[in-house]
Amino acid sequence: MENLLNQKNIDIILDYVSDGIQIINKDGKLVYCNRASAIVDDINRGDVIGKHLFHVYPSLEEQTSFTFRVLRTGIPIYNVEQTYTNYRNKKITTINSTFPIKDSGEIVGAIEISRNITDVKALSEKLIDLQNQIHGGKNREGIKSDEVKYTFEDIIGNSREILKIKSIGVKVAMSSSPILIYGNTGTGKELLVQAIHNGGRRRNKSFVAQNCAALPANLLEGILFGTVKGGFTDAYDRPGLFELAHGGTLFLDEINSMSLELQAKLLRVLQDGRIRRIGDINTTKVDVRIIAATNVDPEIAIKKGSLRKDLYYRISTITIDIPDLKDRKEDIPLLTEHFIKKYNKRIYRNVKGISGEVASIFQSYDWPGNIRELEHVIERALNIIDGDMITLEYLPKSLIRFHRNMGTEALKENLPLKDALENFERRMVREALLKNHNNISQAASLLKIPRQTLQYKMKKLKIDVNI
Repeated sequence: MENLLNQKNIDIILDYVSDGIQIINKDGKLVYCNRASAIVDDINRGDVIGKHLFHVYPSLEEQTSFTFRVLRTGIPIYNVEQTYTNYRNKKITTINSTFPIKDSGEIVGAIEISRNITDVKALSEKLIDLQNQIHGGKNREGIKSDEVKYTFEDIIGNSREILKIKSIGVKVAMSSSPILIYGNTGTGKELLVQAIHNGGRRRNKSFVAQNCAALPANLLEGILFGTVKGGFTDAYDRPGLFELAHGGTLFLDEINSMSLELQAKLLRVLQDGRIRRIGDINTTKVDVRIIAATNVDPEIAIKKGSLRKDLYYRISTITIDIPDLKDRKEDIPLLTEHFIKKYNKRIYRNVKGISGEVASIFQSYDWPGNIRELEHVIERALNIIDGDMITLEYLPKSLIRFHRNMGTEALKENLPLKDALENFERRMVREALLKNHNNISQAASLLKIPRQTLQYKMKKLKIDVNI
């Protein structure tokens, strides 16, 4: 075992670690640097080992270096953002955790583990600056992003669940109470959020959206609350999303991915309506409606410790659960028609509909990707189609495989051919009726059979449009 853990093998192992690792001795000289750290900092290890830390990173000094703070105090520092410039004049931003190295109780060095967020930080700051430019640093009447385009009319469906959601949405749009929306990926959470914003008093004010899972906690805090110059290394005076959304709506998606510490700060803002930029001693009053969303059941998120219970109670004044597509299959014909029209216009096609076989597949499939998956299936078909009808050959392999398995399952269940055909016929009739809102004449026309024949089949298959 001792031979396996010799210095050479340890160096090899550390070079395969994705985080940067550096070690300095008590004199402040760099004694170790793994491959990830060298790549992030754009340094040649042969050039910097044995050099003083401030020679390698000239923008740092004892007051701003977390490594030197740990050397001096012996107290570890966890997950802190730091921006610095190396000796090649390259600016880098990392999230660092720094720990003292002790020998017989004496501090002999420090080890720092860092994760590179340079590109993410630059992109997020560009986004903030762009939104600030859009709003002109203010929230003037009539200023609204072109991306905030959805209304309740864009929520497609006549199922009981969707009609209830639209009814609730219209009612709560006029208030400023916080809303929590739960729905799996692809169910249309942001569409509903935009519809609520556009249907309320804040429609002519800002709408700002942020996915909480897209950024590290330290970076997300600055994005939400803003920064002041000197608040930390290389910080600038920059408003956060709360300030940009003043008077309007702030949509926080995947709020359960936000760190618990940041959730506590968000809770304070919700309670007193004031934010403090990072590094500032003053607070600013903000008027923002919070709409949060999660793709995890809130109760499960609370049990797993990813969502604070007190924050949940604060943001769940109004809760809306969006069902999966498999639980509202009567909406599939309307959604299919909607997406065909959308992509006919977008990519210059003249597709009229889907075949009965495809309609049966659509009704039987569980759609794990929900509405987004259905849309992608339609978009793909219209890109490669030759005729005017979406048939089996234009579906992705996953749905074709599912279709084949449907027949295989029927054989496994020892269904006679007569029963299997009857089941298929029942699905086609139901699909035609759903697509035509239970209008028997129109459904018969779609199936290309006389109205009397359809009525006979409905009686034979025990299909009642009144149920």
